[in-house]
Amino acid sequence: MSVAVLIQSRCHISRRGIEPFTVFCKWPLMKGLFFEIYLGHFMDSLFEIELERPIPGSRDAGHRLYRQLKQAIQDGRLAAGTRLPASRKSAHFFGLSRNTVAQVYDRLVNEGLVIARQGSGTYVADLPPEPASTPSPESTYRLNTFWLREDVTAAMGFWRDDPPVISRAESPIDFRPALIDPRLFPFDVYRRVSAKQLRGLKKKPAAYKSPQGNQGNFHLREAITNHIALTRAVVCRRDDVVVTAGAQQAFDLLARILVTPGETVVAVEDPGYPPMRIAFAAAGARIVPVPVDDEGLVVDSLPPGLGVICVCPSHQFPLGITMSKRRRAALLEFARRHGAVIVEDDYDGEFRYGANPLQSLRGKDCAEVVFYVGTFSKCMLPSLRLGFVVVPGWARRTLIAAKNCLDWHCSTPLQTGVCAFIDEGHLAHHVRKMRQIYQKRRQLLLDRLKRDFGDWLEPIPSLYGMHIAAWARHAVDLEAAVQTLALRSVKIHTLARYHLTASPRPGLVFGYGAVDLPEIDRGLAALKRALSR
Repeated sequence: MSVAVLIQSRCHISRRGIEPFTVFCKWPLMKGLFFEIYLGHFMDSLFEIELERPIPGSRDAGHRLYRQLKQAIQDGRLAAGTRLPASRKSAHFFGLSRNTVAQVYDRLVNEGLVIARQGSGTYVADLPPEPASTPSPESTYRLNTFWLREDVTAAMGFWRDDPPVISRAESPIDFRPALIDPRLFPFDVYRRVSAKQLRGLKKKPAAYKSPQGNQGNFHLREAITNHIALTRAVVCRRDDVVVTAGAQQAFDLLARILVTPGETVVAVEDPGYPPMRIAFAAAGARIVPVPVDDEGLVVDSLPPGLGVICVCPSHQFPLGITMSKRRRAALLEFARRHGAVIVEDDYDGEFRYGANPLQSLRGKDCAEVVFYVGTFSKCMLPSLRLGFVVVPGWARRTLIAAKNCLDWHCSTPLQTGVCAFIDEGHLAHHVRKMRQIYQKRRQLLLDRLKRDFGDWLEPIPSLYGMHIAAWARHAVDLEAAVQTLALRSVKIHTLARYHLTASPRPGLVFGYGAVDLPEIDRGLAALKRALSR
């Protein structure tokens, strides 16, 4: 993730001359939340590049400085936005007169390498990016060839689309799944509770924290156990929870401790969530795709010899199917009988509509075979990069060791902020509000699909989550329709991109996390026109 850094410099003149700069860095971690980092006094390190000092009396000193500065800008040693020393300090930095340095700066300005801002200074300009170089065969041998595969790159970036030439006259409409609308998040509340926790950190000695998750007065693992017990009927103790940097890190950690390269066989839903599959494949697992029907994962299609079974039982991704009670019992029985473990991905199970809630796979009687993975990306913000695993006791120590090896622990300020957000009831309030909003969006989608798309699409029943899917009734070229919509600023995915094997039936996925009611109407109207053609 790219991070914007704003640097504000302050200095004053005293009898001793110019005092050292005091610089503060504001680091926008997410909209509305800033961490301030004091960087200290560093005048001597403000401009540190190696320059050849001119020979006293040399007539080409100015030209030599110009060449050195130009080369430093072009090769990136002076990055865009870097402030060059003021010409009045030229003797100190360059050993040249102020007029000579001013002429050098003027020449760089004329060539577009620097920008002069009146009253502020001279700054390195943004240069056009260099074209990406193609790795040579001599260099690629050093890389793990797994990450050079196009199918791996496509799976990890499944939500990305090649930017088409779109109509700028229309605001974009995004039906892609796994997205949220950040405008609906209570940033002011989160900023307030986080700021309070940050002030509390001043009173505590600086130290590395537990890899499992923060402890102390604000215990995130205990807050998580309370949250998932309330919203998902998951019964566990706080010692069963390991905090991770999002669900994807949880999958990566589980792959590290559960997979023996070349031996472990991992079953994944087909269609399914591509990044989960990649985490296990990268660890050396043999991946087996298993079909999904209207009751969820087809347990009878599971081969013997499995080590791990990855499922989304509450809201299957991307079909949206909820696994039936009969199929859940059969899956748990299969895991016990064959010595396999289950990775349960409950990515948006907080958002339930209408029906009585189904308990997660991880119950008291099967806690030893289920790893329950949750995330705050859907119920709060994806930019938090915070998730968790509820882990069986026999694997807890190993998982903590793997987490420690990977990044030691997640950000303490983030953990304390999220913990306070949960403990003070703000997360429960936000989930209740979003359930109502998503329910209206979901109902509008279903009503419009039934009224206007009966000849083309058949919605798949769904009780949870932030998206619904629909099968195509006839041989409709949905890929062509999606490309047409992209030209009208409407983004939507076909089911085909989520299949590991050939897609048996075409369909569309309608995410409603990032679109409001008027946008749903406009987007569906555009889809109808595309299908009519």
